[in-house]
Amino acid sequence: MTHPRLIAALLAFLFSLTLPISAKFQAVALEDCPAWNDLRHSRNQGDLHLKQGESYRIVREHKGEYLVRLPGPPASQRWVDPKCLRPLSKRHETKGNATEVPEENSALESLLVLTWHNAFCETHPNRKECRPLSNHSANRLVLHGLWPQPPSRIYCKVSEPLVEADRKGLWRSLPEPRLPEKLRRALLRYMPGSLSALHRHEWIKHGSCYDPDPVRYFRDALSLTEEVDRSLLGEYLRANVGGKVQLAQLRKIFERSFGKGTGNRLVMECRRGLISELRISLRGKGDRLSPLLPKAKPLRGGCREGIVDGPGAYRKR
Repeated sequence: MTHPRLIAALLAFLFSLTLPISAKFQAVALEDCPAWNDLRHSRNQGDLHLKQGESYRIVREHKGEYLVRLPGPPASQRWVDPKCLRPLSKRHETKGNATEVPEENSALESLLVLTWHNAFCETHPNRKECRPLSNHSANRLVLHGLWPQPPSRIYCKVSEPLVEADRKGLWRSLPEPRLPEKLRRALLRYMPGSLSALHRHEWIKHGSCYDPDPVRYFRDALSLTEEVDRSLLGEYLRANVGGKVQLAQLRKIFERSFGKGTGNRLVMECRRGLISELRISLRGKGDRLSPLLPKAKPLRGGCREGIVDGPGAYRKR
């Protein structure tokens, strides 16, 4: 005769299989996958996507899907196919990352991530940096961030309360980096997202792993951004607003500006057929691009061609 306690334990176990599985771990996006409102993948309000190479908090695993926390503002939670994510090992998970420190100058690998501002404002027209009176960065490559690699290298020596605030998208609650007036003026020109406190988020999450000094981080990041925007590459994008360009051509132009063999350090990301970002692989620290490219890792992925969006709402030719 089966023992009643054994039957009760078995029933409890079977019932537990029907409950959502608690997860709460970090994972890196392997590609720009859609982030859905529901498990059936029938609705994606706002056309939200993961960013390849970014680290995300997995809140729950249920029915073979991950519930992912997306940064804001405002922060949200969406369902994503697990094939799009690679879980980080426990040693990479952070609770303040007290043991992480910024890397030495010559050894640091990083990604310079630049946004084509017109394309960003296409999907975020109500953001302050996109409103007519505040938008001074049309037809320009602007700074999204300078990200030390690998993607798990984030929140170096950052307290847990600040990490949690950042992950919830409470960027305006984060401390303001102390920067000289010259850098603040450069922020408004080449990082217009600072009007929405993007610079606070980027410093806490990525800059803290680049250098202990925010002045060094933003000086290098903004100088590199301006150099690329003013290069033949930036001029080529401006000359082709409204037209379609190919990655192969962009790489050729990149080499003309920054040296033979450097083209494969560049990839581009697209959204809805529009070029949204350029990503550049770097090795080392500095405020000039050419010395940081020769030993940097080649990049793969992204899109092969895209349209250079112009100011205002996009309309097909």
